[in-house]
Amino acid sequence: MATDSEDVFDYIIVGAGTSGCVLTERLSAAGHSVCTLEAGPRDTNPLIHIPAGYIKNIYSRTLTWNFQSEPGPGVNNRSFSLPQGRVLGGSSSINGLNYVRGQSVDYDNWAAAGNPGWSYQDVLPYFRRSERRLGNPDPKYRGTEGELPISDLDWHNPVSDALVAAAVAIGIPRNPDHNGATQEGVGFFQRTIHRGKRVSAARAFLSKAKRRPNVSIRTHAQCTSIVIENGVARGVRYIQGGPGGTSRTVRARREVLLTAGALNTPKLLQLSGLGPADVLRAAGIEVLRDIQGVGANLRDHYAVRMVSRIHGAPTINAKVQGPALAVQVARWLVGLPSPLAISPSLVHIFTRSDPSLDRPDLEFACAPASFREGVVGLLDKHPGLTLGVWQERPESLGHVRVKSSDVFQAPSIQPNYLTDERDQKALLGGMRIARKLFRAPPLARYVEAETSPKPELEGDDELLAFAREKGTTVYHMIGTARMGPRDRPDSVVDHELRFHGIENLRVCDASIMPSMPSANTNASTLMIAEKAADMILGRQASP
Repeated sequence: MATDSEDVFDYIIVGAGTSGCVLTERLSAAGHSVCTLEAGPRDTNPLIHIPAGYIKNIYSRTLTWNFQSEPGPGVNNRSFSLPQGRVLGGSSSINGLNYVRGQSVDYDNWAAAGNPGWSYQDVLPYFRRSERRLGNPDPKYRGTEGELPISDLDWHNPVSDALVAAAVAIGIPRNPDHNGATQEGVGFFQRTIHRGKRVSAARAFLSKAKRRPNVSIRTHAQCTSIVIENGVARGVRYIQGGPGGTSRTVRARREVLLTAGALNTPKLLQLSGLGPADVLRAAGIEVLRDIQGVGANLRDHYAVRMVSRIHGAPTINAKVQGPALAVQVARWLVGLPSPLAISPSLVHIFTRSDPSLDRPDLEFACAPASFREGVVGLLDKHPGLTLGVWQERPESLGHVRVKSSDVFQAPSIQPNYLTDERDQKALLGGMRIARKLFRAPPLARYVEAETSPKPELEGDDELLAFAREKGTTVYHMIGTARMGPRDRPDSVVDHELRFHGIENLRVCDASIMPSMPSANTNASTLMIAEKAADMILGRQASP
């Protein structure tokens, strides 16, 4: 393996995903030299930029980390593919494009857990900073001058409209802005789509930064360890070009910033000797700091998809198969509304699994489409409707642990889905609400048959068994470098995202979330990066 000389920058950013792209832009715009390392390629694949390309990209061998979970005790010992973006833009280049911030109390709870500065009022300016909300937004909650356009759905289907009417019919209020004053209700998802194309973090933020002379973006750069000298992070070692490639070291005058995501960030920390001592010793890694929280507190959304066969209206199934697909391609090419330019889920429902709860605990992500055997990307030949539902704030906890000192070996990932009874109870409530939606008069006129699960499955035990056997990940991993006070055993970083016990090292991605926000996680990760940039630069956001 060849070795190259060292370069020096003010900041080294490990991972050019959602948070890495934002930080590269903000720090370089302030005049600092920045080296951003990305293990994957540049975002030149055209399927990245076509929203419908999601169903192909999520299985890509070149654009994702092809992680696999360990068999789970709560899901009949099944394991799951856990794709994470491995390309400029990270998961923002392959995700489902929906923009959801979560409920204000989520962030108030972060602050109450010993993280001053993270209440909803503290973080709202950072949500607003990054977004360019299209339309006529409420300026109290929404931003209009940021780099990331947030658009409304422009392609409608009668079945989607009937689903919204069905939700209202069973008592769920209509909500025109789930990212505004309140989340609860039904409506259409807002998306990171503009003029028919995906707008990833790379397209929104990195495209500006990469033109600056003080920025170096290095792709196919697999980080192997953090350079730590006398308790101070001084740089990063990486291999350029995969196994057998050139070994390089890049050094930081100021800080090393980890933005590799909730699976790769704890992996890199553990490879660097920072993590649970027993895990490191078992992997043959010298223990530099015994920090139990590194790789712990893993959380993910676990969804069940409820499916019905539809009649009386065409759904996406009919629009994008056979000769009809050519029509939709032509519409997309000339800028007309098309199912090629929508997110995989169109209708959102945020509601309560139990009316006695004080706030919503369920998210529904719904689409006028259905998939054979539940496999995303393999559409049924007949019209269908899918209602996906999950517990918004899962309590089941998992972990990420390295297996060896080989950087190219995937870690052990155990999400422990459905091992907490609270998650089971909430999911059962969501499945029963889905049944009510299918049977509500505005939607029932289109429902020919409930196909999955079968209507005869009615009891709690039967429905929970179905959830264990057929449910799946929503790809929202968080929490493996938890933010919290130093005296809390599972904390990894403080409220300014500084690593406990190592100077000049911060974690600035979804790993730091103490608990799951009631949301798809991309918007929260953007906020974390914006706030991290201000803390690094010694600035404060305007209220």
